[in-house]
Amino acid sequence: MKKTERVNLIMRYINNRAHFTIAEIQREFKISRATAIRDINEIQAMGFPMTTELGRGGGYNVLQNQYLPAARFTPDELKAIFISFIASKNSQLPYLQNRRSITEKLIGIASQTQQDELIELNNILLFENTNPANPNLLELDDAAPAELNQLISLAVRDKHLRMTYEPSPGWPQLLDVYLLHIFNSNAQWLVEAYDFDTDEFRYLPVDLLRDSAISDHVLKYSEQEILSKKRMGARQSNLVVKLDTTGIQRFKRMHPPGIILSFTGMFQSSGVFNVQLDVTDVEALAYYADWLLFLGKGVVFERIPVELRLILEDRLTNLKFS
Repeated sequence: MKKTERVNLIMRYINNRAHFTIAEIQREFKISRATAIRDINEIQAMGFPMTTELGRGGGYNVLQNQYLPAARFTPDELKAIFISFIASKNSQLPYLQNRRSITEKLIGIASQTQQDELIELNNILLFENTNPANPNLLELDDAAPAELNQLISLAVRDKHLRMTYEPSPGWPQLLDVYLLHIFNSNAQWLVEAYDFDTDEFRYLPVDLLRDSAISDHVLKYSEQEILSKKRMGARQSNLVVKLDTTGIQRFKRMHPPGIILSFTGMFQSSGVFNVQLDVTDVEALAYYADWLLFLGKGVVFERIPVELRLILEDRLTNLKFS
């Protein structure tokens, strides 16, 4: 029996009792004392109202009069929650195990008719990266990098982190960074961080990070000073691009790592982004030229390096038709 299923059964079991003991849970579910205690502690952590009764004949008292009212969803609300889950199931999101347990709970509170409707929804609706021949077969591995959950847990406590970056196997680099953002770009999780040692902003693939922890170094700059450095770098960007609605939609579908789009019009009808390009990197310039053409004809360049403009003009001049 899976742990989530067992915990749910134990909750139903104790829900109908005013008092129970660990020994009763052991006998009923044929589990060890340690497992029973862990499951009860997890149920308590979820907010289940019970108190511990000490002593030889002690156990747990269930506070029946302190229950919060059970959540109830309308059929349309249940569909909305379920659709949001299947829409994100192949986006490599963190806390995958938690999402699975939530889905099981949602299915558990649905009637048989609602369950049949949800199963049919899963067969009918197709989202990006879903295989049309088999909607249950994902094109992407629906599992975020192992380090992602740890990074999120650390960042909500302290953004000044120490992490090991291993761009090549066997060549680890110990970094002292200030984490600014964690984001998903083109099906890859990235960390935007300020590197104190190199005095630069970096975009690090999460799957190449190891052993992240809160840094024990003295923080050299405050968050405000770090953000000021970033704004100053943005003003010096040599590529500044405005997008219309078509460009925004295509930007969302694909964009180089680390580029952040700022919306400038009402209802996200226009936006702008800026990049500092290395004009000596011919391969990078060629990539950006192809990508900028993909964004559509509504692109407006406020600032563009001459080297990139020449590549774009060459692309448009040499279009071939069969």
